[in-house]
Parts: sequence; C-alpha cells; structure tokens
Amino acid sequence: MIIDRLDNAHHYSLMHSGIAKAFEWLQMTDLHTIDAGKYFIDAENIFAIVQEYETLDATNEQMEAHKKYIDVQYMINGEELVGLALLSNQAISKPYEEETDFLQVADAPSFFATLSAGNFMIFYPTDLHMPCIKINTPAMVKKVVVKVAL
Repeated sequence: MIIDRLDNAHHYSLMHSGIAKAFEWLQMTDLHTIDAGKYFIDAENIFAIVQEYETLDATNEQMEAHKKYIDVQYMINGEELVGLALLSNQAISKPYEEETDFLQVADAPSFFATLSAGNFMIFYPTDLHMPCIKINTPAMVKKVVVKVAL
C-alpha cells in the first residue's frame, strides 16, 4: 500500500503502466465538477468510479481485498479514515467472488490512516483496506476509485 499526494504521482508511474494512465486521468480531469458514476479510461482494463457518500462508523464495516485489480483511491473533497492490514491469515467473512473481484475479512485493521483531499492510496491484492470511515462525525466526501487491471 502506498499513501501520498497526487503532486508526487510521478514517483509511482513506473510501477505499472496502468497506474501511470490512472494518474494521468486524475491529473487531466476536472474532478471537482465531474458527476458520480463510472468512467472508462481503457475499457475494462482501467476505469474510474466517482463516489459521493457520507462516511461511516467502523463498527459494522469490514476490510476488503481484490485479486484482479489494483485500487488507486483519490480523495477529491473531504477526508476519511481507512483501516489497513496486510492479507495473511485473517478470517474470511465473505469468500472471494471473481465476478465482483471482492473478498472481506472479519479481523480488525492493524491501523488506520487518513485519506485527505489531494491525497491517494494504492492497494495491491495483499493490501486489505476498509475505506469510508468517519473521523469523528459522519461527513460527506467525494472520492474516485480507479481500478487498474493486473
């Protein structure tokens, strides 16, 4: 997992050509005026999901992971906590579904990090993450998740 500012995206572009394209899209798009929805950058290989939602209490949430896609999560407006851990021997609460590229674990995160406006997080398949968590009180946020096929 990687946490940084979009200003530093050039440091990570060599990791994967799809990540470079994701950052290019994030930097070239007017994210403050874009509507919520799904945007195809390179067909199903790279696409963005723009979301607007109210952050949640961590009590009823669980960490997730993906196998087919890398997540590049960028906060446009607002901030949230993201629970994090490395995938190892956690108790699987929702087995992996290939169609949705999603699994969940029941274990609590190892730690939390703040995702603030202008910052991004990158999650690979071994990076468990629990996004959308309120900091003190629920708040509205606008975020984009760019899915990059491995």
